[in-house]
Amino acid sequence: MVRRDRLRRMREWWVQVGLLAVPLLAAYLHIPPPQLSPALHSWKSSGKFFTYKGLRIFYQDSVGVVGSPEIVVLLHGFPTSSYDWYKIWEGLTLRFHRVIALDFLGFGFSDKPRPHHYSIFEQASIVEALLRHLGLQSRRINLLSHDYGDTVAQELLYRFKQNRSGRLTIKSLCLSNGGIFPETHRPLLLQKLLKDGGMLSPILTRLMNFFVFSRGLTPVFGPYTRPSESELWDMWAGIRNNDGNLVIDSLLQYINQRKKFRRRWVGALASVSIPIHFIYGPLDPVNPYPEFLELYSLFSLSWLSVYMCHSTCSTVYRKTLPRSTVSILDDHISHYPQLEDPMGFLNAYMGFINSF
Repeated sequence: MVRRDRLRRMREWWVQVGLLAVPLLAAYLHIPPPQLSPALHSWKSSGKFFTYKGLRIFYQDSVGVVGSPEIVVLLHGFPTSSYDWYKIWEGLTLRFHRVIALDFLGFGFSDKPRPHHYSIFEQASIVEALLRHLGLQSRRINLLSHDYGDTVAQELLYRFKQNRSGRLTIKSLCLSNGGIFPETHRPLLLQKLLKDGGMLSPILTRLMNFFVFSRGLTPVFGPYTRPSESELWDMWAGIRNNDGNLVIDSLLQYINQRKKFRRRWVGALASVSIPIHFIYGPLDPVNPYPEFLELYSLFSLSWLSVYMCHSTCSTVYRKTLPRSTVSILDDHISHYPQLEDPMGFLNAYMGFINSF
């Protein structure tokens, strides 16, 4: 009798816990996205949208130096947005006539359809469509990319090398801290869980919150250059916009795509006639030093000369590919060099652009 009574009370207790947990979980899953900060709201207000196959794509397009023919297109990384470039935006407008950036599909203020098969190929086609929309499809474009955007740039470079009509005409390419070699790319634990989680992935994306996000992203910054809480909230607001947290697992399939299409995308970097540059934050745990640079060197080096920059970038490697260089920033700079050391990043990029 005592045992049955104890079991009854235990069942009642679990029922009460369940009744309490259900509305709490429902409330948690319906927490609205954070309000945009004044700076992020201004970024959105100053941008525009165009439509790609019925989907709205956000972009920025600033007119800079009058009379210059130069155009630069910026390709952001995962899991953030075009806002990653805000610290160097003004500096770029002092050198280029047009400075253009977009939020890839599934990122930032762009649409985030689900279910949807997100792919690097589609993102590259969206970049081409944006330039057609702006009437710039026949102009020579300087590409500046980071992380996820590096792979999109590699696909655009592959298409350019095929000399197919209607493709982007690339004048120069500058990559930064991207996993251009799958074998040296070290995804974060959360990224591994989400991209390979199967039925667990949709649950994890729904349970993701600012605390989980910030704890996961902060370690990819250097110890002295980590984002403030307000900056992290801006990044999180961009992800939560249009329920973007629910498509992160789908977007992360780019890691598997990098492995599958390695020959296509790594091969695109070989034997090119355009200037190519790589800006590298060497403390990057995602593309770790020295493994990444060693493979990069094996890929394209037969001789190596090193010299010190007079700016904040520390080392430049000149490779056998004509007019191809790598800038290594200060040793405490990590995965987001354009945010962690905007002046060093900008100086490295301007040094590259002014070299040809």
